Amino acid sequence: MSTVTAVDSPPVPEADEGALPVARTWHPWRWLVAALALIVVAQFAHGLVTNPGWDWPTFARYFTATSVLSAMRVTLELTFWGTLFGFLLGVWVAVARLSKIPVLQVIAWSYVWAFRSIPLIVQLLFWFNIAYLYKRMAIGIPFGPAFFTFDVNGVISGFTAAVIGLALHQGAYSAEIIRAGIISVDPGQLEAAKSLGLPWRRQFFTIVAPQAMRGILPNAANEVISLFKGTSIVSVMAIAELFYQVQVIYGRNGRVVPLLMVATVWYIVLTSVLSVVQYYTERHFAKGGQRDLPPTPWQRVRAKVEEITGERQ
Repeated sequence: MSTVTAVDSPPVPEADEGALPVARTWHPWRWLVAALALIVVAQFAHGLVTNPGWDWPTFARYFTATSVLSAMRVTLELTFWGTLFGFLLGVWVAVARLSKIPVLQVIAWSYVWAFRSIPLIVQLLFWFNIAYLYKRMAIGIPFGPAFFTFDVNGVISGFTAAVIGLALHQGAYSAEIIRAGIISVDPGQLEAAKSLGLPWRRQFFTIVAPQAMRGILPNAANEVISLFKGTSIVSVMAIAELFYQVQVIYGRNGRVVPLLMVATVWYIVLTSVLSVVQYYTERHFAKGGQRDLPPTPWQRVRAKVEEITGERQ
């Protein structure tokens, strides 16, 4: 009868306390490229500060002006309602496209095809002028008596028309984003849930939806940011959102560049806030896909500071 004897592994040599540290590899080209990039950035910053054409005093005077802040509120309201109704509509359209009912599939596909094909500005102008087609609308039995009739101009204002146009446009794109996230889930996950006898709602909300969210969130966040910037298109409807209000102001005083910078900086600030929200939302839903989450930017900065202070000590 043969026996297997364990063979001791060779001892690992201990590090010599008096040994010199390993020298880091020198990369001169990296330093050269970094220096050139810093020079370009410094020249750009110098031009921002010294060029009188930017007219920073005018920028500072209007950046927090009451009219600009009111216009910013309108922009945020358009973004909120367009996103809310757009994604609610997108969920139902995505469900219709994934259903086994051919009629719903065709209708959902046609809706996505139509509203992705028509430019947003055309959709907005169409809803803004809907009263030319329908001066009065009624709610009742189809092809039968009407229970309630209302004047279109009295109900659909410019703001309402903008929300309808933005929501319908957003719904077409969000439907494809949601559908792509759902079909990206491994079918084996759903089969395993069915084999356990879980009801349909638990299958979707506890297994399919959390995994689909990891694919939906990045694209959905991009759509929200695009919609936030796309609200500037409603300026053609004379709605007092941010870009329209900036146009009104520089049309009076002729200070085009500083007023455009007012709108630009506000767009950058709020887009950055949305990006931070996107990062932490994606991090939350990544818990099921990664065992150890990567450190946040703030954690990286703290770790680097502790590393530097530790080396100095």
